[in-house]
Amino acid sequence: MNYFTVIDLTLFGIFVIFISIFLYRKRKNLKKEGLLLLYKTSWGMKVIDKVSKKYKKTLGKLSYVVIGIGYLLMGFMIYLLGKIIYIYVAYPSIVKAIKIPPITPLVPYLPQAFKLNFLPDFYFIYWIIILAIIAITHEFMHGIFMRRYGIKIKSTGFGFFPFFFPIFLAAFVEQDEKSMNKSKNFHQMAVLAAGTFANLITGILFFIIMILFFSWTFAPAGAEFNTYSYSIVSIPAIVSVNNVTIDNANYNKIFSLIDEEGLNEIRTENNTYLINKKGLEEQRNSKTNYLLLYDDSPAIKSGINGTIVAVNGIPIRDWNEFGYELMKYSPGETISITTKSGEEKINYEIVLGENPEDSEKPWIGVGYIEQTRRGPIGKVIETISSFKKQYIHYEPKFKAATFIYNLLWWLVMISISVALMNMLPMGIFDGGRFFYLTILSITKNKKKAELWFKISTNILLFMFVLLMVFWVLSFFVA
Repeated sequence: MNYFTVIDLTLFGIFVIFISIFLYRKRKNLKKEGLLLLYKTSWGMKVIDKVSKKYKKTLGKLSYVVIGIGYLLMGFMIYLLGKIIYIYVAYPSIVKAIKIPPITPLVPYLPQAFKLNFLPDFYFIYWIIILAIIAITHEFMHGIFMRRYGIKIKSTGFGFFPFFFPIFLAAFVEQDEKSMNKSKNFHQMAVLAAGTFANLITGILFFIIMILFFSWTFAPAGAEFNTYSYSIVSIPAIVSVNNVTIDNANYNKIFSLIDEEGLNEIRTENNTYLINKKGLEEQRNSKTNYLLLYDDSPAIKSGINGTIVAVNGIPIRDWNEFGYELMKYSPGETISITTKSGEEKINYEIVLGENPEDSEKPWIGVGYIEQTRRGPIGKVIETISSFKKQYIHYEPKFKAATFIYNLLWWLVMISISVALMNMLPMGIFDGGRFFYLTILSITKNKKKAELWFKISTNILLFMFVLLMVFWVLSFFVA
């Protein structure tokens, strides 16, 4: 059990005890519905009424923005869903690598359980805090626009599940359905889109907070690399593989001389290169007459791995500092490079080579290739992390900084995700009725609006089923 897990379970235990005591003391205000406990509050109504009256004109003008953003999010989410389906159909190997089903509720420890290294750990306390922030802002914004347009609210409060082990689940603003249905279409649409608008604003606000927090609490502490130096080599130019001479080289001849384990030496008239069997196999179906081979560099021969954090004991924070330190030495000199992988540090004694472009300069042969994440989810993750420089390792200035930063990261990610999902034109989401009211406003025909609402819902249900089918099929792909 790691340090953060201990913190999480301790905080979670304290929270459950506190909530249990609070609900017991307020048991007169509780209503049990199945396994759910509803705690009704009067102060929620007071806050909603106060804000809606004080900013009546502003909310009226803001309604156009809220509805406009609702349409934008709806359109983008439909595009996103189509894009995800395309990935599931066209790239089953990527889907298989992700492991989890496409329709999976985000529950505590899900990334840890499925070893999703591209996501930060997700803890119980994250789940509770994020649910509270998202649910409260979402529901209260619904309520504020309801009262702005004179729609009655029956009650407000919070939901806890299950009643015998209460964990905060949601906030609620219970509307009067008759009052809502009598309201103008525009007013209803503003109310429906208001919750999503709140989630979007919450995501943007906490994104700014996350950037500021990161800049204050993290510092560059190493240079990361993802490749050794390599060259593109013409296959006919190859004259030997593992000291075995070959004439009129082709891929099959080269592959037949490759060893199963370790690095293989491939030579041309002027240079020596290295490659392992897996690296060569990945180029088997290439239609070009070239191979991508590693240069015979000090780095690959030493097997250096991890984040570079020091050169001869001098700390390295980024690639500029690494290059500056290397320039203090000459080809042929031996230096000590310290790398870090997780919490483990490793020292490598490396004899510097000659830079291929300038023989008087030292060279070890490591670097990085700029990479962009693929797919819609990858793009969202890339955007959220865009303020960090690629291939720079950052260390927290205090241990809990990572715990707090990951909480903020998840809060931003989930806020944006909820905003998008909630605007899908589907029965269970606010976007479903929003779509229905749009068609009703255009056609002025209730039957047509209901028909298009059903069609939209069924199409989206089919798309989600399709995702699940292709997820299952991906595991039968070699």
